[in-house]
Amino acid sequence: MRHFHRTSLHPDKVLATADAFFPTIGLRPAGAGPRARTYTGVVGTPEVPATLELTVRMEGGHYTFVEAHTDQTGESRLDRNVKKFFVQLHQQVDPAHTFAPSY
Repeated sequence: MRHFHRTSLHPDKVLATADAFFPTIGLRPAGAGPRARTYTGVVGTPEVPATLELTVRMEGGHYTFVEAHTDQTGESRLDRNVKKFFVQLHQQVDPAHTFAPSY
């Protein structure tokens, strides 16, 4: 699946947050570029191998465009965790923001 998020955070801050978040869910770094990260590992039960490619780029001057590609289909655990990562980014910009799932 493909997910995206726009934020006012600097790309370096987004990547630092990703480097701290994704290892906590069972993914390990598999590659890094100046504005990209690749993570691989096993997420959830049953144990399903997963790959996440994360890229960030400046957009429109003061926005950062964050794009995440997963090799999962449908609404997998990895996809839900990508959305939680986006919530963490949003909370860094707006600390009063709370996560309220609708499921």
